[in-house]
Amino acid sequence: MKRQALQGAVRHTTHKESPLAGYIEDRWIKKKKDPATGRRERTARYGKGKRYKVAGIPGIRDRSFETLEDAKAWLRRSATDEERGEFVDPRDGSITLADYIAMHWAPGRGGAPKTQQNQERRARLHIVPHLGELPLRNITAAELRAYTAKLEATVSSVDYRRGILSELSSILEAAVDDKRLAQNPMRAKSVRWPKASQERREAWSLETVLRVRDVISPRNRITVVLGLGCGLRQGEVFGLSPEDIDYARGVLHVRRQVQAVNGKLYFALPKGRKMRSVDMPSSVAEELKRYVGAFPPVEVELPWEKPGPDRPRRKFSLLLTTRFGNAVAVNTWNTYTWKPALAKAGIIPPRPKGAKPWQWEAAPKDGFHVLRHTYASIMLEAGESVVTLARWLGHSSPAITLGYYAHFMPEAGSKGRTALDGMLGSRGDRHVSRNSPDSPQG
Repeated sequence: MKRQALQGAVRHTTHKESPLAGYIEDRWIKKKKDPATGRRERTARYGKGKRYKVAGIPGIRDRSFETLEDAKAWLRRSATDEERGEFVDPRDGSITLADYIAMHWAPGRGGAPKTQQNQERRARLHIVPHLGELPLRNITAAELRAYTAKLEATVSSVDYRRGILSELSSILEAAVDDKRLAQNPMRAKSVRWPKASQERREAWSLETVLRVRDVISPRNRITVVLGLGCGLRQGEVFGLSPEDIDYARGVLHVRRQVQAVNGKLYFALPKGRKMRSVDMPSSVAEELKRYVGAFPPVEVELPWEKPGPDRPRRKFSLLLTTRFGNAVAVNTWNTYTWKPALAKAGIIPPRPKGAKPWQWEAAPKDGFHVLRHTYASIMLEAGESVVTLARWLGHSSPAITLGYYAHFMPEAGSKGRTALDGMLGSRGDRHVSRNSPDSPQG
């Protein structure tokens, strides 16, 4: 075997045709001939393991092959892929999905703390238990088809299933970026995602809202008023400061929210990191004035943007606090304030005798967010502009508002129809003679 000639040929080919450097080494036969015999001697590895090794590629671990033809074919394909920007060392895909998530995905994951918490939960509960032991390169379209079928049988919420699959796709997309996969198998045509849920947002009747407002404790009555009267999210109500209330202009400025991660509270910008101004009806303004008189605001200091002792802290005078002057924690408030009020108003069953304080019947459609839906329904049924409502709700696009709440517009189209009837009817009432300018022959 003329190893030197082979090395030269391979090196020449890879340097000339591709930026991918590399050469093939025979691990069983020595490179130099024996001076006495003129022959190449066997190495200590002779007959052990794979004979040919592709080496000398910067940043890529050496690859071993049984035959010279396999080694040459791999190097040729790799050179072509390198030119296209598609080269992936197959060994890098040997890491399991669980290890890749723990070592490479999770440490560099961005986003708001609450978002990160949700991402971690989806991966821990729904991705790693099913696919975690598979090497990345073994996560095929066939594996994913079986996985999506299993999800359909175990996770009832379509939106939540889509969230899990979106998380998995993001992880695999990062593996592509890291050159551990050639392509994202979640993008295969045969891997079918569940269709986006068309579930409509449901609103309460005004009678129901007022019943809850009147049975909830006086300290918390203002939450119902702000949810219904201004469409604020729960965390935005808990983060509202008297300084955000502009009585003169009739406007609320939504500048922050109170969030919690693993039970630790912090201040953050509103959802989507977007502050906004919301129209404040005079009835809401009057309620706020009475509330501030009865329950003076308290200054609260919390970490900003993320929980933790090393985070910068901010102080705000909060409209709503606990009896002890602390910021309100969402989960605690839902358990000890909101659900008891729902039970008292007859919306959910009372807590069973002997049950723990947190053992309420699940009521996902009767969470605080239903007040926001009710606010949107009232605005749209009153004829408010979707564009204006989207701005007040803090949606990134009126299309989102329309998608959520179009069914609250029973008169949609009637105004245009009435206008057209008026225009065409007025022209139709006119007598058109043959000699009239409006006549087809005129």
